Amino acid sequence: MKSTKEQRSWYWYDWANSAYITTTATVIIGPYLTSLANNAACPDLVDGQVCQNPVMLLGLFPVLPGALHPFLATLSTIISAVLLLFVGALVDRSAHPHRWLAGSAWLGATAGSMMFFLEGDNWELGAWLMIIAAFSFGASTVVYDSILVRISGPDDRDRVSSRGWAFGYVGGGLLLAANFLLMTFYDQLGLSYGMAIRLSLLSAGLWWGLFTIIPVLGLRKLPKEVPVEVSGHNPFSQLANTFAQMKHYPQTMLFLLAFLFYNDGIQTVIVSSSLYASKELGMATSQVMLTFLVTQFVAIAGALLFGLAAAKIGAKKTVLIGLVIWLGVVGVGFVLPVGVFGALVALGAAIGLVMGGTQALSRSMYSQLIPLGRESEYFSFYQAMERGTSWLGTLTFALVFQFSQSYRLALVALIVFFVIGGVLLSRVNMRQGITDAGNALPKVL
Repeated sequence: MKSTKEQRSWYWYDWANSAYITTTATVIIGPYLTSLANNAACPDLVDGQVCQNPVMLLGLFPVLPGALHPFLATLSTIISAVLLLFVGALVDRSAHPHRWLAGSAWLGATAGSMMFFLEGDNWELGAWLMIIAAFSFGASTVVYDSILVRISGPDDRDRVSSRGWAFGYVGGGLLLAANFLLMTFYDQLGLSYGMAIRLSLLSAGLWWGLFTIIPVLGLRKLPKEVPVEVSGHNPFSQLANTFAQMKHYPQTMLFLLAFLFYNDGIQTVIVSSSLYASKELGMATSQVMLTFLVTQFVAIAGALLFGLAAAKIGAKKTVLIGLVIWLGVVGVGFVLPVGVFGALVALGAAIGLVMGGTQALSRSMYSQLIPLGRESEYFSFYQAMERGTSWLGTLTFALVFQFSQSYRLALVALIVFFVIGGVLLSRVNMRQGITDAGNALPKVL
């Protein structure tokens, strides 16, 4: 089935933001912030040693430089989780949701671009920029995800969501490939290694901002009628009313709880993988980037394959199969030998196979379980747990490293999230949940 004009415009926001998620949030910022914090706390640190001098995270509490990034990811998520709920309530009251998409995306793109100025031991600026970018990404994705309900019917959402995710992997992969070449041949270009990293950070922010123009223009004419029950409340009373009404949607709440656990596992593996590869497995940044290139392009096929599988056996069964594969990924990652690049690439390919598919289908499943007219508000709950904003997993990862100083133990601790999430998801009654929300049943469940 061909995509509509609105669906094609919608795909472009995945293209725009995936470049930031891939180049900055996933590959570069974790190891780079860690190195800046090490420069500040242990300027004479010998390679291979762990810095034992803590830094003050936003002036709040001391953490080891090696645990800075996962703790920072946790803190940014907690902040976002609170603020995004109000963003969702405000967007549902707006007749122009594309303006919210534009404003939040361009704020995040500005923060991402300003990461160009990170160098030396200036990790504090990076911490604040990371928080701003994480919140902005979450806010823009609340709007973006909610539009899925308005541009596709029940039988199309798995396909549209999967194609959007695949399109995002193409965009993210192309910029990552360009940055990989920059990081590989920086010397021939007359650049320092640090400048190559900073230019890569800048390119991701600019890419995010410039390509956001396409969906903002393409979606500006979507009809938007604010429901009476929404327009009659201020955002705060509306949010309180939504909390009170959620008890009437037990399957939606059960899905959110399942998603909280298994998605936290997925997101923690993704955001911590570059740190794990560089600090635990001894891989160079160029090797990590090449691995993520493989992951990105395998993920394109993976997202599309998961969409096809969902059309045959249903999204829920397909996601459960994906979670079993994720368990295997974590187990293999725990025993991966130091310095064996081929093994890392193979593991990256396995991650790519399930990474996009499980997330794309989770998004489309949730869209079936939410009441019409409050898509943005309900997606704000979802986004608080979604990619790049998980916190239970990153907190677990950070705490295990803080006390054990072992990234391997921190990684294997994530198994519990996939197990709990999978068990809870298996108990979700999709048919009942869709009916309770007042939505039409798709042909395949």
